[in-house]
Amino acid sequence: MFTGVIEARGTIAATEMCGGDMRLRISSASLPMVDVKLGDSIATNGVCLTVVAIVGDGFWADVSNETLSLSTFATIEIGQAVNLERAMSASSRFDGHIVSGHVDGVGRVLSCSKDARSIRLSIGVPANISHYIATKGSICVDGVSLTVNKATGNVFELNIVPHTAAETIIQYYRVDAELNLEVDVIARYLERLLQADKPAGRGVSMASLADNGFLTTRT
Repeated sequence: MFTGVIEARGTIAATEMCGGDMRLRISSASLPMVDVKLGDSIATNGVCLTVVAIVGDGFWADVSNETLSLSTFATIEIGQAVNLERAMSASSRFDGHIVSGHVDGVGRVLSCSKDARSIRLSIGVPANISHYIATKGSICVDGVSLTVNKATGNVFELNIVPHTAAETIIQYYRVDAELNLEVDVIARYLERLLQADKPAGRGVSMASLADNGFLTTRT
């Protein structure tokens, strides 16, 4: 499990096609590697990757076809910057929000503008996951835990404070940039629970929330 608080930036140092899927080498001068061991998990642009080899200032990891189909790793390039976070330990302080490292889909930057000292982003999201994103809820973008300013249809907005921009690859975002999205895990489990014993195809609605006691009726 991760928190969405980025520890370091890294770089894609090498890519290999391996047995039908991909293997990546990620290097970083600032990620603490002293206690990293084989089998550890490191979130790379929000994707939970397993360390399969440790080399100098970085590590190798395998990327499955499932991950390639749901993330920006399908088009990743050598030299590309990435956000890195090691899996949290039981004694870690819990900042950010619960992040599994299981990317749900790829978003696209629709607009990027200055807002005082911050950056304001508008991001288009695949229709199949847009209903999980709520105004003032949490979302993970390329591994970064962020708060949604506003969500309307298949678009949501973010405000990136200077510290977050400086410490992550968000500082490099431009219009049409693609990014990995992970919705709030609580929303996914809530939908699944509400769909239990319901007719197939029925999703979360105001009526279903009320039926299951999540809303109260005022009289």
